[in-house]
Amino acid sequence: MQHSVILFDGICNLCNSFVQFVIRHDRKNTFRFAALQSDFAQDLLAKHVVFLEGINTVVLIENGTVYFKSTAALRILKRLKGGWKLAYIFITVPTFIRDAVYHLVAKKRYKWFGKQDSCMIPTDELRKKFLS
Repeated sequence: MQHSVILFDGICNLCNSFVQFVIRHDRKNTFRFAALQSDFAQDLLAKHVVFLEGINTVVLIENGTVYFKSTAALRILKRLKGGWKLAYIFITVPTFIRDAVYHLVAKKRYKWFGKQDSCMIPTDELRKKFLS
């Protein structure tokens, strides 16, 4: 089974909360995770001809395709157990509108939710879900 990979801002409290949320609702063990700040993420993005510098968004790599911002978030929610997949209906909203809202939250995320001094360190139980 090929896993989808979620790259996230490892020092962002909102991003870390989102990762923990995904882990709790990922009943099919679909996702693996890596902090954007990691060498692994940099190498993976370089393999997909995406340059890491300036990327401060959630990234989903699924079946060789790279998704960013609201599209990545909605595709992730679509794959989770429960009613979260219903959020995928917002994919019908034009990308420039979805991404404008995403950008507003992303721009203020440290102010609103705070940040950590270093990337999240997964527990031993969760370590197998994180790529390095």
